[in-house]
Amino acid sequence: MTDVIDADGFRANVGIVLMQGDQVFLGQRTGGRGWQFPQGGMRSGESLEQALFRELNEEIGITQAHVSIVGQTERWLRYRLPPRYIRRNQQPVCTGQKQRWFLLRLKGEVSFDFTRTSEPEFDSFRWAAYWEPVREVIYFKRPVYIRALMELASLAFPRGKQPAFPAWWDEVTERDRRAADLPGSPD
Repeated sequence: MTDVIDADGFRANVGIVLMQGDQVFLGQRTGGRGWQFPQGGMRSGESLEQALFRELNEEIGITQAHVSIVGQTERWLRYRLPPRYIRRNQQPVCTGQKQRWFLLRLKGEVSFDFTRTSEPEFDSFRWAAYWEPVREVIYFKRPVYIRALMELASLAFPRGKQPAFPAWWDEVTERDRRAADLPGSPD
């Protein structure tokens, strides 16, 4: 099966915000190349949920039985790849990602397995505060992380107990929030 890349060069992709309690799973990319949420491309003929559960299994070794779906973003969230990350020798050329983000909750204790593929995405993980991934993710994915976490926050914390923005929030997100027309932390 092949990845789904639209006419504008955006690769269809699912992003996964996995929660345990009030914290989110943050995977360390293999070789210490930063931290991010599990995510991956949709294959031709796959539904969003099929791609979600395949990626969950491939990247962190858990299955649908281990999680419940709390919700998902209403629409595709997009980011463009910086020129140095575009693989121009592949056709069709992928110039960015369009992602549907899912919020999942673990149903109980699990053991993660990062060795399900020949090229593992992660080699370790940590549980992080809800907003922390915004600071940890590579810069060009940051606007999508902001939008996804803000949209999913009311589902993640349904009783209005959404965590406050951390002290670093405005400094780290200012440019990205302006570009995405998103609010800053309340004064």
